Amino acid sequence: MTTHETPLPALPQLAIGESFIGSGANAAHINTVLGARSGPAGTAWATALATPSAGHVPFMAVIAPGVAVNPPTLFVTKAAIENAEHGRLTWGAAQAGVAGGVADALADGIIDARTAAGLVLIVAVWVNPAADDEQSVYAHNRLATRTALAAGAAGEPAVESVLEHRDSPANPFFSGVAAAQ
Repeated sequence: MTTHETPLPALPQLAIGESFIGSGANAAHINTVLGARSGPAGTAWATALATPSAGHVPFMAVIAPGVAVNPPTLFVTKAAIENAEHGRLTWGAAQAGVAGGVADALADGIIDARTAAGLVLIVAVWVNPAADDEQSVYAHNRLATRTALAAGAAGEPAVESVLEHRDSPANPFFSGVAAAQ
């Protein structure tokens, strides 16, 4: 008897995503790089883990103690830890949110569970040193991680969207370009 298995989908070379969720000090800004362990993402993942810098020590995200999220996810802080509370929110709530967002992406098919073992994920995470609400930090990082992974999988943003905003760039820290006088 011959069995016919569905072939595994091709692993992405790189899927790059971004998401900003929430407002104020408890908002989350996530950048993701997902790709094959054997490709540039794998090289970047191992290099980043092996070469921490002052204030920015990458670590593997866990979904529960002793259970690293799959695909292996490297949590990289964008903000140096400023105090004990900032560290607790980064390593606690934000890490749990990132792990939950990766699990959501797996459950929703954004990351194909059949290929997850051959992938690595780098997540650059902004936790504002002024953050003060553990549940908001968690929820925003979870949704931002899932949203960034979905954007990367879809190849977003489209060039047309970038061009649409080229004369009026803005972000949560910059209100926008002043109108010409």
